[in-house]
Amino acid sequence: MPKRTLKQFTPSPAQVRRYRSLRVLGDWIYEPNLWHITRYSASMAFFVGLFVCFLPLPGQMIISALLAVALRCNLPISVGLVWITNPLTMPAIYYLAYRVGAALLGTEVQSLTFEISWEWAQESLRGIWLPFILGCLICGLMSGALGYFVISMLWRWQVSRRWRRRKERRKRPV
Repeated sequence: MPKRTLKQFTPSPAQVRRYRSLRVLGDWIYEPNLWHITRYSASMAFFVGLFVCFLPLPGQMIISALLAVALRCNLPISVGLVWITNPLTMPAIYYLAYRVGAALLGTEVQSLTFEISWEWAQESLRGIWLPFILGCLICGLMSGALGYFVISMLWRWQVSRRWRRRKERRKRPV
């Protein structure tokens, strides 16, 4: 699964160089290690992307890109995974994080009625901010770690399967 499948969905560095809007970011964005797909870069990119998607902050793609550069993992995968939290999935994901945080702190889960206003956001978050932030961090770390280990194990399984197939082909008479 990993390398061939992931390569289908990620642009090559040559394709990225064609985007004039990315030239503002400088030469660091063209570093080859940010675009190669290895077991480490793919696994760590899954960790970064899944962790950052649980952070209730604006600019998740920028945060994910900066972490990918700092950790030398695959940039397109880490930035792409941030889109797990989109306007459709965000309420459910953040409610789950709030419930996890409330359970860890032993606080009662408050029922909230939603209203789109700044006053509502200030009033509602005042009572739930600690379990919400704790839940977001715990869910982010857990999903990131799970993504890291699943991709790493799938990678190892695929490599060992290829080695076994190669060994079997060599044993067959010609």
